[in-house]
Amino acid sequence: MTSSDASRSTSPIRGNFEQVTDGTWAGWWKWSGKDPFEDGTGPFYVRRDERGIVTGFKPEAKNLNGHGIVHGGSLMTFADFSLFMVAASNGDEVTGVTVTMNCEFISAAEAGDVLTARGECVRAGGSLVFARGTVLRSTEGGEQPVLSFSGTIKRARRTSH
Repeated sequence: MTSSDASRSTSPIRGNFEQVTDGTWAGWWKWSGKDPFEDGTGPFYVRRDERGIVTGFKPEAKNLNGHGIVHGGSLMTFADFSLFMVAASNGDEVTGVTVTMNCEFISAAEAGDVLTARGECVRAGGSLVFARGTVLRSTEGGEQPVLSFSGTIKRARRTSH
């Protein structure tokens, strides 16, 4: 087993992940597959803690809309990433496509805010996986909900690794 194999064995989800070693996201994991749209919107991160899977995102100026707040499309892209990570909370990668995605915007986020998302896998069948969650903004007093999401993933046979 190589050192990269050893580090992958401790990733929060089986799949193509690289551990971040410095900065805000040190100790978190970044999916190292190729998703040009997601890569252009993010980067997005994932880890497992005592409460389960949590994803992270720190929006930049490129993620803002004309009102100077994080664009809904950026939040929904993060929610879609989070949907897949939450769906894989048992540790096995979920590979597929999103067939439904419902989002409710609750409050605004700004560039530089640390956003996290948590949720639950509602049901994982042979061909469909159902999950839901909430994107949260870190504040001095705790966390504030920004967006709630739910969705359905259609499994695919192909994996990212």
